[in-house]
Amino acid sequence: MKSFLSLLARNRLALGGLIVMGVVVLLALVTPLLPLADPDVTNTANRFKLPLSEGGLLGTDHLGRDLLSRLMWGTRLSLAVGFAAAVIAATLGAAIGIVAGFYGGRTDNIIMRGVDMLMAFPYILLALAIVAALGPGLMNALIAVAAVNIPFFARNIRGITVGIAHKEFVDAARLSGMTDWRIILTEVLPNVIPVIVIAMSTTVGWMILETAGLSFLGLGSQPPQADLGSMLGEARAALISNPHTSIVPGAMILVIVMAINLLGDGVRDALDPRLKSGALSRPMPTTRVERSGPVPAASDDALLALRGLKTEFQVKDRVYKAVGGVDLKVQPGECLGVIGESGSGKSVTALSVMGLVASPPGVITGGAVHYKGGDLIGAPYETLRSLRGSRIAYIFQDPLATLHPLYTIGDQLIEAVRAHHPTDRAAARAHAIELLKSVRIPNAEQRVDSYPHEMSGGMRQRVGIAMALANDPEVIIADEPTTALDVTVQAQILSLLEDLRRERGLAIIFITHDFGVVAQICDRVAVMYAGRIVEEGPSEAILNAPAHPYTARLMACVPELGQGRRELAAIPGLPPAVDRLPQGCAFADRCHKAQEGCRAADILLSDHGADHRVRCIAPEDTLQEARA
Repeated sequence: MKSFLSLLARNRLALGGLIVMGVVVLLALVTPLLPLADPDVTNTANRFKLPLSEGGLLGTDHLGRDLLSRLMWGTRLSLAVGFAAAVIAATLGAAIGIVAGFYGGRTDNIIMRGVDMLMAFPYILLALAIVAALGPGLMNALIAVAAVNIPFFARNIRGITVGIAHKEFVDAARLSGMTDWRIILTEVLPNVIPVIVIAMSTTVGWMILETAGLSFLGLGSQPPQADLGSMLGEARAALISNPHTSIVPGAMILVIVMAINLLGDGVRDALDPRLKSGALSRPMPTTRVERSGPVPAASDDALLALRGLKTEFQVKDRVYKAVGGVDLKVQPGECLGVIGESGSGKSVTALSVMGLVASPPGVITGGAVHYKGGDLIGAPYETLRSLRGSRIAYIFQDPLATLHPLYTIGDQLIEAVRAHHPTDRAAARAHAIELLKSVRIPNAEQRVDSYPHEMSGGMRQRVGIAMALANDPEVIIADEPTTALDVTVQAQILSLLEDLRRERGLAIIFITHDFGVVAQICDRVAVMYAGRIVEEGPSEAILNAPAHPYTARLMACVPELGQGRRELAAIPGLPPAVDRLPQGCAFADRCHKAQEGCRAADILLSDHGADHRVRCIAPEDTLQEARA
């Protein structure tokens, strides 16, 4: 609860809505205890008194009744009816939606067709029809408002339930012998409750307005009982001559509905983990840059060079240092492998090159990325846009997620070409076919009209490579492009990238978890841990004699075939949280050679032989030493 309130307080408008609604609800609750005049007692001799008059703080209405008293009692009644209607509609609608979504088939069709019939009527007309059939009255108005909102909840909750009902944890519950109703109550309902709460928080205001509308027409609260809608209805005849009788209840309705809507937005943000982390916020076109200190100078001999790159994720009061000062460079025709455990900062480093880390919450706080001597960090958006997919291209891990499901692969390749080179569609299509042939996709003339779901994982990955090659880039950043593929297809993709690199002179930054991939195609390798490079050098040197204990431990975890039985090694412990990095070496707590000096101060990346650097004060001598 404390965490929820703290997240809600981050949204100042929502916090304001919460405060206002808290005051309104508190006043409604204490109304019977306040020394107010009887709201139903008439006194025609004092009719239409102005606000701040003697005996009436807000004045009186056409029958001389005290407007302050009627406002307080009317607000109490309107809130009670609105919240009650919301609870009834949410309960019944959620029950209908869960049953329809969980059972599916004929049950789903019958229930949802009935819901569709209700939604076919304008909800105000349907509410009027229900009240006309039941007769005027506040309770009948409540029933009408709740009934017309049930389809809204039913359809929303049904959509959520359909996705949950086919999840593996629900299948596991079925296999354990649980009954359907127990699965619904223990597995499905807890997952839809946040959606129900969010939907309620955004619809209570509508229901208060709908109830007030029925009372305004004389179909809700009946005289002399007051609610906000009936007060407006009684005051409409004197709107011109005595506007205060309309302004008082109208202003209260405005305050309540605005406060509830603002509070509903805050509740949605606080309950949705993606929203509260900023993941669904509209990202900026480029990563936000807040560099402090001097900007590193360009490297003269590198096509692409990263110098002291630092990228953070700023979420609330926490700062996650995903990239903590990375130095890398790649030459034309060279393949640089970047390897490390999940969460070590490899992908964030790759995305930071072209300002693709989502902001919020991502921020580049230091360093530089030099492409042909020019710094890309903080460059104008148009400059980055002209380079993205043209001079510097990406190949992502999951092509099914990055390819648009509603467009053919040909259309997407054509779009990638025409975004940078104005050309007619026929020429762009011919180029797309040539690209598919270059990545060895058979029957390219027919496959160009296929959709992503019609292709295998290996074929989709080849399409991703073709898209990266569409504009003859000089640098390709491949972010684990073979992780989800089987061994045979992985070998084909690696062979394809190797051939393309040699034919076109591409510079490739290859992010991977696999030392086998490093050995096959990478000229140099950089090992990352906790957002920093801990070892960097030629692939052969590092594979044969890793110097950093972390590198050696990683290699010791790789199974060796044909070497007899050997216990599979594992690195003890877990990587440190990047929002609480320890002083000194981040690997010290997991290292078998940790010393007092490892935790004393920052350790620099120092030379360890020819073109080989390591961030360690006690480097390994051999791989066998690491396994001991």
